[in-house]
Amino acid sequence: MRRPEYAVSGVTVAVYTVPTDHLESDGTLEWRSTTIVVVHATAAGETGLGYSYADAATGHLVRSTLAPLIVGKDAMDIPSCWSAMRHAIRNLGRPGIVSMAIAAVDTALWDLKARLLGLPLVSLLGAARSGGADAVGVAVYGSGGFTSYPVERLQKQLAGWAEKGIGAVKMKIGRHPDEDVTRVRAARAAVGPGVALYVDANGAYTRQQALAMAERFAELEVCWFEEPVTSDDLPGLRLLRDRAPAGMEIAAGEYGYDLVYFQRMMDAGAVDVQQADASRCAGISEFLRVGALCEAANLPLSAHTAPALHLHPGCALARLRNLEYFHDHVRMENLLFDGVAQPVKGVLHPDLGRPGMGLELKHKDAERYAA
Repeated sequence: MRRPEYAVSGVTVAVYTVPTDHLESDGTLEWRSTTIVVVHATAAGETGLGYSYADAATGHLVRSTLAPLIVGKDAMDIPSCWSAMRHAIRNLGRPGIVSMAIAAVDTALWDLKARLLGLPLVSLLGAARSGGADAVGVAVYGSGGFTSYPVERLQKQLAGWAEKGIGAVKMKIGRHPDEDVTRVRAARAAVGPGVALYVDANGAYTRQQALAMAERFAELEVCWFEEPVTSDDLPGLRLLRDRAPAGMEIAAGEYGYDLVYFQRMMDAGAVDVQQADASRCAGISEFLRVGALCEAANLPLSAHTAPALHLHPGCALARLRNLEYFHDHVRMENLLFDGVAQPVKGVLHPDLGRPGMGLELKHKDAERYAA
């Protein structure tokens, strides 16, 4: 059998752990650093970049199991590569670390294919949306507002996004429920009445708590309630969706690792806005399939975190509402990569003059964070 013209000649992995700029926490978790697994795939003199925010064990899985599988395969045949990776991990379990490992390799392959063709990734996928004035782009919402932040820091962060023209901001709640209404009131005061305010409990509330909080948050014009209860409780999410105040949307889906998860959530009528994360759900390939499900269900999709990764595929999905401009990941992507797009009037626009996703790892800057 003839070797493919664009055979993958190498796959490399690097793991970096970056301390946060402040203790970060949400309703159910606390952390002081974030780890990113960066994959490079090479073919015909071009190199594609992919990554996932995951544990260092994810990098080991790529190196030991997925990389040897991909070397020699046709870089232009991404579905075949993706299927081979999924088949190879049958006995390891699809969710979690395995799915995030596939995600990093899959994204690197999409970036590589676009570079081999000399195209920005959005042009390879096909742009399906405008970011205003017919320019390709997608709206972002500022996200952070961690429960570990003092109120003054919370207000400064959210107000800073609003002042830059970002029309929606999100804060964390749920760690100390008795303080949540006060903190949300402070957030509303900081951003003013013209900015959409989102809250994210990360599944910290019980159903009854969430119902009561929804009524209180509605008084402060909160229009998005993310994971009011755990995403494992689909009937609970449906209950909240049915009984939430008018104008308040229920969102969830960031912990989805395979297509069945998203289909199950949609079938349950659990959310008004479906979330998905390409760095978790086995890469751009599966993210695009989630987009197709949302298209069929007439349901809006929102990309969870990793804004630089989601920008190009997000612009290719007609049902994508917005990207999460997550403080932790925005900071890391600007620290580690050249070519990161910056929001203009609340919209991210891909650089159509750069091939692939337009990102390049700053190797020297990244070395100090090597795990």
